[in-house]
Amino acid sequence: MTIDRAGLEQRYNAVKASLPSNVKLIAVSKTRTVEEIQALYDLGHRAFGENYPQEVRDKQALLPADIEWHFIGHLQSNKVKYIAPFIHLVHAVDGEKLLNEIQKRASSAERTIDVLLQVHIAEEETKHGLNNQEIGLLLENDLAAKWPNVRIRGLMGMATNTENELSVSKEFAELNELFLSLRTNNDVDPTLFSELSMGMSGDAQLAIANGSTMVRIGTAIFGER
Repeated sequence: MTIDRAGLEQRYNAVKASLPSNVKLIAVSKTRTVEEIQALYDLGHRAFGENYPQEVRDKQALLPADIEWHFIGHLQSNKVKYIAPFIHLVHAVDGEKLLNEIQKRASSAERTIDVLLQVHIAEEETKHGLNNQEIGLLLENDLAAKWPNVRIRGLMGMATNTENELSVSKEFAELNELFLSLRTNNDVDPTLFSELSMGMSGDAQLAIANGSTMVRIGTAIFGER
């Protein structure tokens, strides 16, 4: 595969220039080739987002060891074993069953895995996530005792797939309000509970305006497939 490295660099620099310095860019590399990821790595990027456990496992074995692999898709409990030895951050934890499995696999791998709790903020029922009450109840647990090898670093949410920017902005604002409330009212370490992952190529700026600390962008960097 021939890679347009000049085009990749131009797109990457444009995306980086559009982001504030306090917002982390996760380059969505799902279904992209090892060569494409390596080309972006060569430009200095280190954080990549993947959706498929076996795919990221295979890529991780072929690419530099200092890449931060972010799992950004829906993760089934029986697939945690594929990513537990190396994953940097799991963005979409949607229940205690998955937390329990991540704890089990992290303990076996003798490491600590960072995760975000996914909140259902979209109108579409097909999107995964916990509601506000479920998040609050989960965080009432003694986290260090129940999941000693898991660190809950914050929240993640996906807005409704719509061109109505007012609706999307409202959903992001409500998630940010929940995030700030949990930091204040629950027994969580605010220096640890510090990440709010929301925003993709089409709504990143709206997410940033509403407090996002991480955006997940793919096509705007790698180009159309």
